[in-house]
Amino acid sequence: MHPRFYDFEATFKATTQRGSNMGTSYSSCYHSTTLSTHSLLLSHPKASAFHPSRFPNPCFKFHSTNQIPQTHLRIMSQKPSQVLGGKVEVGETQEGVSKGPMIDFHGIDEGLVEKMVYDALVWSSLHGLLVGDKSVQRSGKVPGVGMVHAPFALFPMLFPECHWKQAYELAPIFNELVDRVSLDAKFLQDSLSRTKKVDAFTSRLLDIHSKMLEINKKEDIRLGLHRSDYMLDEETKQLLQIEMNTISASFPGLGCLVSDLHRSLLNHYGESLGLDSKRVPNNPAATKFVEALAKAWSEYNNPRAVILLVVQPEERNMGSHEVAIVYFRVGYAPINYPSESEWRARLLMEQSSAIKCPSISYHLVGTKKIQQELAKPNVLERFLDDKEDIAKLRKCFAGLWSLDDSDIVKKAIESPGLFVMKPQREGGGNNIYGNDVREALTRLQKEGSEADAAYILMQRIFPTASHTFLMREGVCYKDDTISELGVYGAYLRNKDKVILNDQCGYLMRTKISSSDEGGVAAGFAVLDSLYLT
Repeated sequence: MHPRFYDFEATFKATTQRGSNMGTSYSSCYHSTTLSTHSLLLSHPKASAFHPSRFPNPCFKFHSTNQIPQTHLRIMSQKPSQVLGGKVEVGETQEGVSKGPMIDFHGIDEGLVEKMVYDALVWSSLHGLLVGDKSVQRSGKVPGVGMVHAPFALFPMLFPECHWKQAYELAPIFNELVDRVSLDAKFLQDSLSRTKKVDAFTSRLLDIHSKMLEINKKEDIRLGLHRSDYMLDEETKQLLQIEMNTISASFPGLGCLVSDLHRSLLNHYGESLGLDSKRVPNNPAATKFVEALAKAWSEYNNPRAVILLVVQPEERNMGSHEVAIVYFRVGYAPINYPSESEWRARLLMEQSSAIKCPSISYHLVGTKKIQQELAKPNVLERFLDDKEDIAKLRKCFAGLWSLDDSDIVKKAIESPGLFVMKPQREGGGNNIYGNDVREALTRLQKEGSEADAAYILMQRIFPTASHTFLMREGVCYKDDTISELGVYGAYLRNKDKVILNDQCGYLMRTKISSSDEGGVAAGFAVLDSLYLT
């Protein structure tokens, strides 16, 4: 027997920030969207790819929204033959971003890139590296109608193999940490007590958690599908954690497809580029997530039960079946709860015997405040016994501080570019950067309220910037970029028995270096893969 999957819009009518005003994915990652923010547009009205043979006299211009500063790498060209080999002018970059191209694209043959672009677009269509096209009215409503390739980098990003292995080694340790912290109700409630007073959304999640404590609700079977995100800091050469995602860890399906795409391209063109396809690691993220769900379904031990996916309203399937697992693709933002009925549905799910992914306690462990609390001295020792594991986790922790630390707040006001101000939110587009950090902190100080408890301060990480070719909506363009590595992890426990605790592949995202945010669905980044060095 195999588990059956159902999407229950009627059970939980949530909407999502990640998908608002965008198309719906038909890929194996459940839901993904696209939004162009900084594209190189061909002037030809029917332009769909970087292909001079189709456009005998193209001219180029950059299009950007107000979300992206006017800082970029310009490709200066008047003739097709000069597009990839012409003069390159580099604009100023944001403070702290070091420049060091990892692959020299200046000497790459134009004809070779044209062929790669064409082959990449065909491969994407044939293998499902696709998302809904927001410009097509019926996209997301009629299967097979209105699809476009997901945004991706044409070449894999060079990445040190030692740091890739380090991130993989950390995955099961973080999985265990999430589980241990989730069982410490007092730690969760105490750590978020001040946040609860000023953050209504976190307060409602804590209320559900409290109700579970009142009825002594035990989660005998606990399933976690996580993703820990990192950046490689150029100055210290350290892999530093950005955040731990315990709900709706996105892109396992599309991410693994990009790895397959890059291996396919290098199998054909690697010799000309001096790149070996074997250096692009296998990425089994989608398969391993599905296997984890299947194992959890087996532990539930009812062959007639189904797996419920909590998704967007547009994705409609209904069925009166016992639910073995509730897998949340939404539920991480206030917009997902437009009325009291959604909160009642969330409470009902939490009270049920179904396995929740995540449970309310796992959800709370993923908040920014808990991340900051775990970084304090001697806190990890409360949950983990192995000193080597504790040392490995601490090595990847970036600087994290509460806003009740007056010395750090003062430093952040003086040097806002060195910090990121984070609220208790997921989904991208919520963090505060640059001079906005100074303004927000100054305002909070003047107000003198406890509103500062809704935020934490984090050390800003500055990875090396490099030039690469990006693909979005059929157009190829070159820009100055930085990358972020996410490593998936799966954890399954039935009472005292650990059924599964392992890494589950990775997600590589590459974004324009002048952009603060990094979401793919929100239009800030493209999907990428690793080339191990």
